[in-house]
Amino acid sequence: MSGHSKWHNIQARKGKQDAARGRMFTKIGKELLVAAKEGGGNPDANSKLKDTIAKAKAVNMPMDTIMRAIKRGTGEGENVVYEEINYEGYGPAGVAIIVNALTDNKNRTASNVRHTFERSGGSLGASGCVSWMFERKGILVVEKKDGIDEDELMMEAIDAGAEDFNSDGDIFEITTSPEDFSSVRQALENKEIGFISAEISMVPNNNVTLDAENAEKVEKLIDRLEEDDDVQNVWHNAEFPEGWGE
Repeated sequence: MSGHSKWHNIQARKGKQDAARGRMFTKIGKELLVAAKEGGGNPDANSKLKDTIAKAKAVNMPMDTIMRAIKRGTGEGENVVYEEINYEGYGPAGVAIIVNALTDNKNRTASNVRHTFERSGGSLGASGCVSWMFERKGILVVEKKDGIDEDELMMEAIDAGAEDFNSDGDIFEITTSPEDFSSVRQALENKEIGFISAEISMVPNNNVTLDAENAEKVEKLIDRLEEDDDVQNVWHNAEFPEGWGE
């Protein structure tokens, strides 16, 4: 199965994201808290929590950190109410951007996101202005390493319900529908397959290819958005120049 790697496109700046591991743990911790608060602290009875735990493990989040976030969500600690909200807009060169936030103050978050777009040469738009360009998909990323047979992994993924399988550089990328994400992930975990990323993302249907000048501008906008404590994810349809961020 073929196609340009969705994960590599979204994660073109992975090296920079790895440097912000502490911030990543904070954001995933908030997702764990919300998932536990909404559906309880037992992952076997709360599929959203189970998926978020898998996401946390994929980035090597310590288990005690995961458990502390879950306990806060079930009432052992802070009693903060977070609301999930998406913002949509355009960056430099017409790049479509979706900002996913968990916030306890919508006015603060909306103001910060709008200001970040404007100071970075972009513009915040109305709800729905760019989301039609994306599809919600589960993305499972497996590192290529000894002991993993590509054909065998592909067959296991497809048999479990995956929609697509792609080999790209040093990773295998498995795409699922949101509904089948948990079952495919669990089936591969049962085969002792580990992930370097496991999450549901907004995947663009078409990409905007950037030159170096606009790539730098878009990168600055995404960096500023990701530095906001309320922002959980930034999805975009930018395709950075070959080797960008390495």
